[in-house]
Amino acid sequence: MFVVLSLVLASSSSPYLAWASDEASYFNVTDYGAIGDGRTENSQAFLKVWNVACKASVKSPTIYVPRNKTFLVNPIIFHGPCTALTINFLILGTIVAPDTPKSWDAKNASEWLAVMNTNGLTVDGFGVIDGQGKAWWDQSCKYHPQLKNCTTLAPTAWKFIKCNNSSVRNMRFINSAQTHILITGCDGFVIQNVEIASPGNSPNTDGIHIQASHHLNITHSNITNGDDCISIGDHTSDLSISNIQCTLGHGISIGSLGRGGSLVQVENINVTDCIFNQTSNGARIKTWQVGTGYLKHVAFERLTFNNVKNPIIIDQNYCNVSGACPELKTGVQISNVSYRHAMGTSATEIAINFNCSKSVPCHAIAIESVKLTSAIAGKRVTANCSNAYGKEHEIVPGPCLLHETQSKTP
Repeated sequence: MFVVLSLVLASSSSPYLAWASDEASYFNVTDYGAIGDGRTENSQAFLKVWNVACKASVKSPTIYVPRNKTFLVNPIIFHGPCTALTINFLILGTIVAPDTPKSWDAKNASEWLAVMNTNGLTVDGFGVIDGQGKAWWDQSCKYHPQLKNCTTLAPTAWKFIKCNNSSVRNMRFINSAQTHILITGCDGFVIQNVEIASPGNSPNTDGIHIQASHHLNITHSNITNGDDCISIGDHTSDLSISNIQCTLGHGISIGSLGRGGSLVQVENINVTDCIFNQTSNGARIKTWQVGTGYLKHVAFERLTFNNVKNPIIIDQNYCNVSGACPELKTGVQISNVSYRHAMGTSATEIAINFNCSKSVPCHAIAIESVKLTSAIAGKRVTANCSNAYGKEHEIVPGPCLLHETQSKTP
């Protein structure tokens, strides 16, 4: 793919011919009325080219967004299923959102770009998806609760809904109004070599959020943002996250899970070879006490923390007001979670914090070869474990886990 893309970028007269041997399988947005001047609105042109390509009787149709052009696009949903087994978005130019929330009047404020019910979708091409989110951030209730018409909901840059065996590669997402990439209801999805960038103080700008999806691989990407670098929601399984660099934001979070008393079913999550730079959290698990169900078989390995406030944390008592959660008899069962070969510095005194439930304790926690020190010269760090059972070996700071033999629960 990288060889093919280099040919595309090198060709000036007819770039798409280098991508596809059959010119009839190529659909240039400019041939369907799109004008890439950064000012003209193009949603109908993009919708038209999608509908033509999606229904085309060719093996693998490709929608082409040319380089050196900027396309303003209002909120739009691309609907499948398509005729072909695969369909491609080759984005070399820039797609920008409207710069004012008024463009979402009478529309779903949670969406900008979305694809639904499409199998074999590929988004690729070194292009830019610019959410132009500043106007939304300036009226966010999170930072501006005094505003009469502040908003809690803002558009996700690109939603992938029920898109199986699909991928996003080599793209740059910037300044989304809220979450940059949302994967929901998907089975088989790859995100690779993606850059996500928004200010560290931009509210709710998760890099990638996964919900109710299975068999995913997120790898070799850089994410700088104002919320979770990657967040993992309920009913997610068989997820591999590797070679991710998270800067600012809230780190990689499983959860929050169980809000509203929902049944949680999350398992087989692997996070390896990731770096956290000045994030508020590193490897985090957070669940609501009102939730039920389970989170199990989670592995964090070969992690590096640079000046991170909470490098390793489990919070089984997550609620709206931190530290003011009433003790309940319900909870999400957390078990078989491992942390191996991690190192770095903590910006706070508590470097390892397992705040587990009295009624539904954490079980089978394993910590091995972890060394965390203070980011402040001369300071010491500690480990805090409440209702957390398991084994640990070569841990600094520590030890603090309770042995399984001390537990009343088998």
